[in-house]
Amino acid sequence: MLLITGTPGSGKTTVIRKVAAALSGRRLGGFYTEEIRVGGERQGFRLATFDGREGVMAHVDFPGPHRVGKYGVDVSAIDALVESALAVTGGVDVYLVDEIGKMECLSATFVAAMRRLMDLPKPVVATIGLGGSGFIAEVKQRKDVELWRLARGNRDEAPARVLAWIQGRVSSPQTA
Repeated sequence: MLLITGTPGSGKTTVIRKVAAALSGRRLGGFYTEEIRVGGERQGFRLATFDGREGVMAHVDFPGPHRVGKYGVDVSAIDALVESALAVTGGVDVYLVDEIGKMECLSATFVAAMRRLMDLPKPVVATIGLGGSGFIAEVKQRKDVELWRLARGNRDEAPARVLAWIQGRVSSPQTA
């Protein structure tokens, strides 16, 4: 498993999206996150799966007990989307996960799915915050993960490096 970390705004999501675009011929599992902005101000986060579904996972207007900073987190929305997006299936070539973060880790479904994926022989590339405890720390401490830190100086070359890492772990697509 490859983990990409870095400060907020370092380009982690951009790397995942560029890698996904470059792998358009492959069967992808996983998801990426997008900021929801209104008038230039971040209001929340949307989760979009590579199988074409999306939902709002966190928003400043969401009430409830699950909160990360100023955002209320809709754990049921995360559960519903990641259940199929992170399903272990023979139909997926590569899993891309953006991200293993505090919001996502509020979902027991997400944590369980990630534990299953980490034990697969398939390539799994995930972004992960610099800090964090619990499951975030657990993932970083695994002996079978590579942890790459993204910064302004290396982010432009990161998608190509990730693609090379994946290529070293996946077979060529079948020719029809």
